[in-house]
Amino acid sequence: MKKLRLYTVLAAGIAAASIGSAQAQSATFDGFFGQVGIGYESVAPSLSYGNINITNNGSPVASLPISSSVSNSNSFAGTVAVGYNFAITKDFLLGLGAEYSPIAGSKANFSGSNSTIGTVSGQYNKENSYNIFLSPATPIGKDGLLYGKVGFTGASIKSQYNGGSSATNNLTGYSLGIGYKQFITAGLYGFGEVNYASYSNLSFNDSATSGTYRATQTTTISANAMNLMVGLGYKF
Repeated sequence: MKKLRLYTVLAAGIAAASIGSAQAQSATFDGFFGQVGIGYESVAPSLSYGNINITNNGSPVASLPISSSVSNSNSFAGTVAVGYNFAITKDFLLGLGAEYSPIAGSKANFSGSNSTIGTVSGQYNKENSYNIFLSPATPIGKDGLLYGKVGFTGASIKSQYNGGSSATNNLTGYSLGIGYKQFITAGLYGFGEVNYASYSNLSFNDSATSGTYRATQTTTISANAMNLMVGLGYKF
């Protein structure tokens, strides 16, 4: 009976040690992960309508400057992300990931005006933004991870003009970020991060012809965005 009890205690000890070892092994950030985040985002766009240039049989007739204005968009934001962290050394990981923002940003106003032709105005918002990134990282203590992000990002800017017409323009650029992850329990972690995106200039031309007269105009848009995100993730 004593031997039986001894074997039972020994088996229980081995099982507990195995479970503890498995939990310790799972509490590392290398491998596949998925996460969701919520937070706040501010979008600061730039808009230039340039001039309306009018020609007659190719000869310049007039150049009408258009003044433009655009407001920032501040709104609730959310992201979903997946990726994989490669353990380069025990103190350095390199992650590869992709994230998508399914929540469209709040609408904000824009306008362009000229004393001769009047004013055009409407609202815009950012939507369908994505980010493909590399993430260098270093462990902090036993359960934390400090990481950076650098990537390629894109987003759609949807414009709704007063009067009914609409347009969608796709912007691309680069992204930077920094964040921290902390294990809550084996596999499950919380995170917080700050991200910045710079979307390059996009220019497009409009033209109209009436008889021998032709009018051309170039619109240029760009944007910067910054968000603060917190959320939960799981390391598989």
